[in-house]
Amino acid sequence: MQGWVRQAVRAAVLDAWAVLLPAECSGCGRPDRALCAACAAALRADPRPSVRGELTVWSAVDYSDVTGRVLVAFKDGGRTDAAPALAAALSVAVAAALAATADAEPGILLVTVPSSRQAWRARGFHPVDLLLARGGLRPAALLRPAGRVADQVGLGRDQRLDNRRGSLVAARDLTGCRIVLVDDIVTTGATLREAARAIRHAGGEVVGAATVAETRRHHPDNSRSPETD
Repeated sequence: MQGWVRQAVRAAVLDAWAVLLPAECSGCGRPDRALCAACAAALRADPRPSVRGELTVWSAVDYSDVTGRVLVAFKDGGRTDAAPALAAALSVAVAAALAATADAEPGILLVTVPSSRQAWRARGFHPVDLLLARGGLRPAALLRPAGRVADQVGLGRDQRLDNRRGSLVAARDLTGCRIVLVDDIVTTGATLREAARAIRHAGGEVVGAATVAETRRHHPDNSRSPETD
């Protein structure tokens, strides 16, 4: 079956399913599917690097209203039907981060930032781990929380760094391990930088990071071109 025919059949099936089990798009609320075509387009990956401290972060998309609504619906609204689009974007960002390493050698570990116990109890799953699994990737559980962290919303860059400092520890000695960190969103980079600190403290090497989205408002002068990063 030709590609366009498969796409047409798939679209027809989804249309019929939407009639039988109506759903609202998690990006715009339109009565349609889990994700309408316009919102799916906003999540189409175009990975580019940015820098947070000494860490190069590859993000699939720029943060937008659509991206934010879909991520919140997925993480906190039970809309796991948005996982395929988010997983596809994250997989592309991870591939870019791996390709950007000095030798792109096999054996580089993917490590996610662990959810707090409170978030785990509320959600029942680790969002980024689930997205990696949907993309056929398996993270290594090498980090664990070391203390309580206040809500980051409303905090400035320095406050976020202070809030996160010392909040993570490695689960074991990481000497010889080369690691790409993975998270959903990077804003000031406080979370990823704390994860990198914990890994380096345990002897590991962080060779890059990947996220679904990058929030640029905290870094208006941080160009997303490789030449200036």
